[in-house]
Amino acid sequence: MTRKDIPNVISVIRILLVAPIVYFLLNERYTLSLVLFVVAGLSDALDGFLAKRYEWSSQLGSFLDPLADKLLLVSCFFVCVFIGLVPTWLFALILVRDLIVAFGALIYHFMFEEFHGDPPFSSKLNTAFQIVYLVMLIASQGLVGISPDWLGFALYSVAATTAISGLEYIWVWSLKAWDIKTKG
Repeated sequence: MTRKDIPNVISVIRILLVAPIVYFLLNERYTLSLVLFVVAGLSDALDGFLAKRYEWSSQLGSFLDPLADKLLLVSCFFVCVFIGLVPTWLFALILVRDLIVAFGALIYHFMFEEFHGDPPFSSKLNTAFQIVYLVMLIASQGLVGISPDWLGFALYSVAATTAISGLEYIWVWSLKAWDIKTKG
């Protein structure tokens, strides 16, 4: 293993943290789930920083990092719906957006050109908002008093950034595909 592999190792650790976080959430062990979730959330920022700062990015990393993010966030949102902490409509919005992005990338890749997964700013903002919302939500389960107004604001911020980032992906890929099709 070399230094270049560190961001990938961090992504794998984030993937491995999903199961215990889900387990602790399902068993209402909110302190443990919160600690592990915060570690996982911070690891997302750390692996991205290391990959960019030291040019330790790789093809594997461009797959592992978003996979780790999606596994962590979708699993946690699903469990939070299951235990009654998150409204179903928010999870549905997140899931639809993620499916649009995944299938859009596949369609673009096979119909137009090789897809390069550089997420737009709105997508990074959405991931950050989802992490912050889940931290607030888990922490509000008897650990820290968080105003329902703040939780509501965070919930609708996640909804807005989810919709905006999904629409941005559709817009950008559609324009690129149109450009390729009209020039080709």
